[in-house]
Amino acid sequence: MKQVLQNLKTGEIEVADLPGPEQKAGHLLIRTRVSLISAGTERMLLEFGRANMLNKARRQPEKVRQVVDKVKTDGLLPTIEAVRTKLDQPLPVGYCNVGELLDGDLDAGGLNYKRGDRIVSNGAHAEIVCVPKSICAAVPDEVSDEEASFTAIGAIGLQGIRLAQPTIGEFFVVTGLGLIGLLTIQLLIANGCRVLGVDYDSRKCDLARQFGAETVDLSRNEDPVAGAAVFAGGQGVDGVLITASTTSSQPVHQAAQMCRKRGRIILVGVAGLQFKRSDFYEKELTFQVSCSYGPGRYDPEYEEKGHDYPLGFVRWTEQRNFQAILDLMASRKLDVKPLISHRFTIEQAHQAYDLMAQSDEWYLGIILEYQTGPFSSAGKSSGAANTVRLPAAADEGSTITIGLLGAGNFAARILLPAIADTGCRLKTIVSAGGISGTHLGKKFGFEESTTDVARVFSDPQINAVFIATRHDTHADYIVKALRAKKHVFVEKPLCLTVEELDTISGLLAESTDSANQPILMVGFNRRFAPHIEKLKKFLIPVNAPKYILMTINAGLIPATHWTQDPAIGGGRIIGEACHFIDLYRHLTGSTIVSGSIDVLGDGSGDTVSMNLRSKDGSLGIIQYLANGSKSFPKERLEVFCAGRVLQLDNFRVLRGFGWPGFKKMHL
Repeated sequence: MKQVLQNLKTGEIEVADLPGPEQKAGHLLIRTRVSLISAGTERMLLEFGRANMLNKARRQPEKVRQVVDKVKTDGLLPTIEAVRTKLDQPLPVGYCNVGELLDGDLDAGGLNYKRGDRIVSNGAHAEIVCVPKSICAAVPDEVSDEEASFTAIGAIGLQGIRLAQPTIGEFFVVTGLGLIGLLTIQLLIANGCRVLGVDYDSRKCDLARQFGAETVDLSRNEDPVAGAAVFAGGQGVDGVLITASTTSSQPVHQAAQMCRKRGRIILVGVAGLQFKRSDFYEKELTFQVSCSYGPGRYDPEYEEKGHDYPLGFVRWTEQRNFQAILDLMASRKLDVKPLISHRFTIEQAHQAYDLMAQSDEWYLGIILEYQTGPFSSAGKSSGAANTVRLPAAADEGSTITIGLLGAGNFAARILLPAIADTGCRLKTIVSAGGISGTHLGKKFGFEESTTDVARVFSDPQINAVFIATRHDTHADYIVKALRAKKHVFVEKPLCLTVEELDTISGLLAESTDSANQPILMVGFNRRFAPHIEKLKKFLIPVNAPKYILMTINAGLIPATHWTQDPAIGGGRIIGEACHFIDLYRHLTGSTIVSGSIDVLGDGSGDTVSMNLRSKDGSLGIIQYLANGSKSFPKERLEVFCAGRVLQLDNFRVLRGFGWPGFKKMHL
């Protein structure tokens, strides 16, 4: 399938051939008819991508601080490599999609979808999208595909209005007359309000007046504050919605000057936030930032897991806002046709983005059209549509043929460079959406990219499987690979539950053919670091028990991150601290016979102390800490034994105390 991608490093737009997405639980699979380019958001991304590194840094100072922190803990070269990898990843663009339902959770939220229904979603510019059911809505018969493509944009304006709580007869100003601003004007007028629009573009001001608003045309040097005073009869406006996109704080300052006492200011777009206290203090103004389409946005419990908010407590979620916009279109209270300025096919997407970036031609709503043909229930993405061939030539001479599951940051930065150096045949790479897999597949020389996991297990040519997916999938993929008689390298953890461990162990024990026994290896990598290999050589001759102290300054990860979800990531102790339990076992060379764990505070966090005892009498203390400073070393290891000490800081410097002939190893 074709999908529009942007390279963040250069800003270049690519219409890429990608494998179609696989159906996921709680999602809808949609074949796109049209999608709308968001002139504001997507132009901002385009300008960011085409900026040089210095300007990129200026636009995202918080990212610069993160880079500086990473340099302090990980060093300069690893940080540079991480930044390059991040910028090298292609970015899917677009969030206003209309198409026909191919497959998925057809009873989504009690809406009883059926195949062939027209569905609006926040899907990207792609021929087929897989979208959480909670960010979808059925399109009424009275609404065309092109009209429906404005639903997501309209919902953004609608959420801002809901926060402003307008009442009939109130005076409102809308600053910034892009797509969101012009839709917001119509929504306010439908609410019984009088509206004043403010913009630098005379043609947008003309459209605002066509919709029933009065305007201030900044290109004619008209004063917005004076204009608002006349508009509201000298009493000040009741509220201002800022739908502009600017780094200036002037729109907020002007909004405060326009408002009456206890007026409301809602920031829907982007603006500088250098407030003057006097602006808000004297009038007791209210300022609030609106979040996208409404309640549920960026909440994984709502969007990914489909846990709806009760209507009696949250009347308007993002999905209900979608439905409200579609209802207004169906009743002709919201007119979007005048907002369409250009139409391109998906193959012409380059021209659409060049129009925004370089042309002097006026534009507003840009529609991308897709070749769909008549609907068929057999039209769902499957088989060959889920796989694309890549330019790499097959290496038939290698005895090892690899299939890789997962194409995230770790695979990109750590696994794939190492795998590529082996000279093995790289056959198939699998990723959930097809984007990262295709990008990395081309970069490292895979023969094909797919979203079909089963393809790896059923391919008789693939005899080694690398698993670098989310933790909850590890056990299932291991079992399938072993049953297919394939060797397995799985990233930590091996699995999440004792039951999964028993299944894997039992499967390995069933094999009676030792000559063809598949190899199963877990990606515990600390034991292979050069410093650890050196340290281990020192410890092998020492027969006395060891006391090993590890301090891992892991840092805080939000509770909403997938690694913290017990069902998906297993939590950080199972998912990450397992590295250090393995390292302790490796250094002692002895079986762990007992262990305990203490958790800081109420026991719900991931700042813990683990106490381990080995069969040879060695003791281990693993301090896994989420409450430290980023400026402190990330990992420290200390080994006390036989009157000597070895200390390793951040896998950079190994120091010896009392070891004859050894003081330091520094890489």
